[in-house]
Amino acid sequence: MFDTCADPAALEGLSWFLCYLTSGKHMMFYWSFLIVLALLAVTAPVALGLGFAGALAARARAAPLRWVGKGYTAMVRGVPDIVFFLFVPVALDQGLEWLRHKWKCPDWDAPIRQGNDFLVCAQAKLPLSSSPQIWHDIYGFTLAVVAFAVVFGAFAANVLHGAMAAVPRAQLETAEAYGMTPRQVTRRILIPQMWAYALPGLSNLWMILIKATPLLFLLGVTDIVYWARELGATKSAIYDYPHPDWRVWYFLVLLAFYLGMTSLSERLFRHVSARLARGQATMAGEAMRKARA
Repeated sequence: MFDTCADPAALEGLSWFLCYLTSGKHMMFYWSFLIVLALLAVTAPVALGLGFAGALAARARAAPLRWVGKGYTAMVRGVPDIVFFLFVPVALDQGLEWLRHKWKCPDWDAPIRQGNDFLVCAQAKLPLSSSPQIWHDIYGFTLAVVAFAVVFGAFAANVLHGAMAAVPRAQLETAEAYGMTPRQVTRRILIPQMWAYALPGLSNLWMILIKATPLLFLLGVTDIVYWARELGATKSAIYDYPHPDWRVWYFLVLLAFYLGMTSLSERLFRHVSARLARGQATMAGEAMRKARA
């Protein structure tokens, strides 16, 4: 990265370490931390949105909607996560390319399925082979977000459905007695109050999501675990920066990163839980009321 790092063989001591830690592969290692944070920042609201929709569907009066909501949560929760992490990106990728193939290459007469190969015309590829690498990276990241959101959205739906059922029925009946419509009861009474009951389950789900980020490598995204293993492994003299097995040090960095993330998350959830418990008919709310008395 620096001019002084042009000849690694001539470096020693602190200069060697500075050049080693600022090499191109290390820059990609540092960038992978941002990729993990971006995945969490995007996946969490998307999964929460899917979970909220699934929970409302499971409570719907219309039987088809109720079947869809309950079927979604039951199917995803009953199948190993890794199956969905492998299935969703492949199915979505091939489905989009198949649609583009039918639109852009209507005269194509060769079968798309040829043994184990899935062959579409060049114009239907996503992204195009001529596209810059950045678009390939964005496309892979998007597929990863969808896979994570589908899996964790089902768990969020189960948590939110249970939280909605935990809201005291007497409060809903009181709102109905005042003339509120079912939609008004859901929007003004049920949803605002269910967060106090949902937060413990959602906080656990967030911790699981943080720990699941190393599964990015299954989706073709080079994550921090991949780079820690790659950079820390023994490098012989044929490499620019030969060194012994340093994987333990790289994994200690990952340990500190994940512990820092979970510690910060726990503090944030405790603060939010205390805010939501105020005035609520929950154990936490009662404890706060008694403490003020």
